[in-house]
Amino acid sequence: MPYAGESAALLTSACWALNSVCFTLAGRRVGSASVNLVRLLLAWVLLAGLHLVLFGSAFPLHAGGARLGWLALSGLIGFALGDAVLFEAFLLIGARLAMLLMTLSPVFSALLAWIWLKQDLGLLKLAAMAVTLAGIAWVVWGDGDREAHPHLLRGVLLGIGGALGQSVGLLFSLYGLSGGYSPVSANLIRVSAGLLALAAYFAFTRRLGPSLDGLRDRPAAGLIALGAATGPVLGVIFSLVAIARAPMGVAATLMSLAPVFLLPVAHWGFKEKVGVHAILGTALALAGAAALFFV
Repeated sequence: MPYAGESAALLTSACWALNSVCFTLAGRRVGSASVNLVRLLLAWVLLAGLHLVLFGSAFPLHAGGARLGWLALSGLIGFALGDAVLFEAFLLIGARLAMLLMTLSPVFSALLAWIWLKQDLGLLKLAAMAVTLAGIAWVVWGDGDREAHPHLLRGVLLGIGGALGQSVGLLFSLYGLSGGYSPVSANLIRVSAGLLALAAYFAFTRRLGPSLDGLRDRPAAGLIALGAATGPVLGVIFSLVAIARAPMGVAATLMSLAPVFLLPVAHWGFKEKVGVHAILGTALALAGAAALFFV
């Protein structure tokens, strides 16, 4: 299918925009920790059922040790750690700003490729990074955003942590997807690792029961279920298809468009002040992220 990877990347952005709204609304009702655990639990059930239908087993037991290791590490970093701080950012600064900070993921991906894969990082790439940072700074430090979000600095730092977690998770996923491995199987392994890590942590800290109480709040549970279907299930599957079928730069750029989808949602849905500086700053950040992979 022509442009399968590019189409999957666009669908990824749409899914991530929708699930960020769902998780923001649910988090305001039951807290970010409950959202993170419950959505992985629901996502695991959905993925295991899908895997059973497609491959005849509820889990890819024959993935191989190396592949399991890379994908499990990717899930631990991306789902258990990266998304934990991202969901807290949703509560502190809202879905729009938090997802804009995720535009830093291509920047971190380029830096990781430079460090880990020894890929070249020249002046033009550094300039593209600077443009991305300038666009984000223009939006984040606008007067309206400071007034609307009293915990802006903390939320920004958490959002940056979410972007870094996504970049590291995607890097490790590339190793797990080698040889044309199924994105559905890969995602199930990633979600399983993230779920086990979170469940173990909450059990150790005696917060497992309270965290699962989010299922008792029906509106929150419905939002988490929709977010789980569009985020850890469809969104991540689309993202894995994108990085497997399209050039990494094109895929990363198209997967960064969620902040654009969220501008009208923030304005009309969350009643946020979305001025000219927010629109232009978002466009500047996305332009820098796109240029990063084409220079």
